[in-house]
Amino acid sequence: MTIAYANLPDLILEPMVRAALMEDLGQYGDITTRAVIPAGTRYHARINAREAGVVSGMQIAAIAFRLVDPALEITTVLADGSACAPGDVLMEIEGSAASILSGERVALNFAGRLTGIATMTAAFVAETKGSKTRITCTRKTTPGLRVVEKQAVLHGGGFNHRFGLSDAILIKDNHIAAAGGIAQVLEASKAVASHMVRVEIEVDTLAQLEQVLACGGADVVLLDNMETAVLKQAVELVNGALICEASGNMKLERISEVAATGVDYISSGALTHSVKTLDLGLDF
Repeated sequence: MTIAYANLPDLILEPMVRAALMEDLGQYGDITTRAVIPAGTRYHARINAREAGVVSGMQIAAIAFRLVDPALEITTVLADGSACAPGDVLMEIEGSAASILSGERVALNFAGRLTGIATMTAAFVAETKGSKTRITCTRKTTPGLRVVEKQAVLHGGGFNHRFGLSDAILIKDNHIAAAGGIAQVLEASKAVASHMVRVEIEVDTLAQLEQVLACGGADVVLLDNMETAVLKQAVELVNGALICEASGNMKLERISEVAATGVDYISSGALTHSVKTLDLGLDF
């Protein structure tokens, strides 16, 4: 099944792809290809899946090839968000063999990693079936690649948490410690948060959660590193007054039981920081 999400504008993605190509091509370009491929040689190449997964990164792979050579003919066979099986063709590229070879590694590096993120996200999402719980990512992303890694989470059927420090107020344990306590941080947040900004606060215990509920001023509570039984108690205590997000030690094998507690969201940094790159190959 294809998850229908509109592509990002190419102009947002081009700078990161251009930087990756410059890193790979260096100051003198692809000397191997120039040495061994006769000028004018044309080929038809395919990006193939060597493992099952959920596709992501086709848009950015196409940008990589187009930046090397705008004359290349590129056909996306399986769109981002599609399921793939071993041997499936994801993309076809036709044109200058030299251009295809020069863009190959950057295109595959992006596509393999992003497909890995989408695939892992889809596995997490499958464990929430029958519940209201949504899977979301965190800010634990590769520096410089946050926007595409978060879009890969969408391709896998997940949801995005905040993109950066300016999106929302998220009060963590260190904020509480530095500011002097839960009451203090919530009062300060209420004084400055606009009507467009949500406030989320992290708690580690039911006692802290009770303080949050008593103080008011939060929209979301992050239930951090709690055992499943305690999470269930926390959801019952909140009783719909706040959005409940479970986080910390959210491994795949635990997702189903955590979703059954009734939390609204499960956030996992593993979706972007511990993902296995899916094996994709480019073949002439």
